[in-house]
Amino acid sequence: MTLLALSRGDPSGIGLEVACKAWLARGETSPPFLLVDDAAHCRRQAAARGLDVPFVEVAPSAAAACFAHALPVLPLGMATRGLPGRPDSADAQGTIRSIEIGAELVARGEASALVTLPVSKEVLHRVGYPYPGQTEFMGDLSARLFGATATPVMLLWSEALAVVPATIHVPLAEVPRLVSVDLILATGRVVAHDMTRRFGLLCPRIAVPGLNPHAGEGANIGGEEIAVIAPAIARLRAEGHDVTGPHPADTLFHAAARRRYDVAIAMYHDQALVPIKTLAFDTGVNCTLGLPFVRTSPDHGTAFDIAGRGIAQPESLAAALRLAARLSRNG
Repeated sequence: MTLLALSRGDPSGIGLEVACKAWLARGETSPPFLLVDDAAHCRRQAAARGLDVPFVEVAPSAAAACFAHALPVLPLGMATRGLPGRPDSADAQGTIRSIEIGAELVARGEASALVTLPVSKEVLHRVGYPYPGQTEFMGDLSARLFGATATPVMLLWSEALAVVPATIHVPLAEVPRLVSVDLILATGRVVAHDMTRRFGLLCPRIAVPGLNPHAGEGANIGGEEIAVIAPAIARLRAEGHDVTGPHPADTLFHAAARRRYDVAIAMYHDQALVPIKTLAFDTGVNCTLGLPFVRTSPDHGTAFDIAGRGIAQPESLAAALRLAARLSRNG
């Protein structure tokens, strides 16, 4: 049976609440998951939210068997201090360690995939966390735990749209400098490989928007399309990949256009995330491609502003769990 490792995320956010709600909404086909967390904190916070969830501390080997009756927890071994909506830097190391333990379970074959609950990058950076986000951390874990050099690529996936931002958490002013032939080539190769290997597409159709309005209008509104994006697309096509573009971004995401490709590689964060959060705000999944293991996450943040209010929705986590189970079965 598939067992997913679920890292706790920031304990002052909505992660525990959506995990509890996903467990409460489980069905016979729901993939079982093992939460890596402080069990005492889980019990206190679930009770405070009126969530009738029995937690049981178990070894990974026993987690799947008890999932139908209790939410299995692998003890983190670190106490939690933060309260809902009030993050505490003292919890940051525990949050990082939870991710590491989840990846270790996958590396040892005790879990089939890693699902990560949302973290606060601001809180982690206060204790010296050196990565822009969790995606980049996955590359380090690939080297440490799997002995593999990885090129982590962020995929935002939903039934309506799959899109990859070539540049992620960088200032918009830096994007033109960072968008290069090498970046598009590396991203395109990872996307093509994993959409085949993980998603089972024989020849994935990849669409690439331009960086500038109207894809530059023949360099009248910017020259990156001619100088950088088109040459990268040509090289990917020469390698046998089905890649088209550069397309005007403003006409790439309507329903008819989406039927012409399987995944889009956008040039920057909001060019990718605005359309998918418009189309699938509650059901989008963040999936890291380019890894020797499967990692997914709900496509939302810690939501400190609503933490503790009992109104967080678990649909995105449920979608992330289902996708992780599906991808792990594909190898």
